[in-house]
Amino acid sequence: MEKVPSAAAAGEGGETEQGAGTVLVLGSGLLLLILCAAVLLLLQSAVGASRAATAADLAALAAADTVRELRSGEPCAVAAEVAGRNGAVLAACTVDTGERTVQVETRVPVPLLPQPATGHARAGPPP
Repeated sequence: MEKVPSAAAAGEGGETEQGAGTVLVLGSGLLLLILCAAVLLLLQSAVGASRAATAADLAALAAADTVRELRSGEPCAVAAEVAGRNGAVLAACTVDTGERTVQVETRVPVPLLPQPATGHARAGPPP
């Protein structure tokens, strides 16, 4: 029977590679957690952008209906109300009574992100 040299005898300076697999698994697990967190942040931002765009579209359409006198009220106040019902805050509202158009900007807070998502929309009759 042959004698197999021990790991200490085979390595330089008596060092062994015991525990290297543990470090590799822990490093891989940490990398996986970081990637999952990055994907979560990207998904949160995409959902926030979609909600902000939807709120802006609906607010602009409601304000445009007010400009066309299909609905009573002041256009920007109506846009703010509709944006609020959709979980957004009306950040800007511009009414052009000559062209009968409305431009709005909404902001939706996004969990885990420092900046809110913004949505822009324009509504009115076709040119």
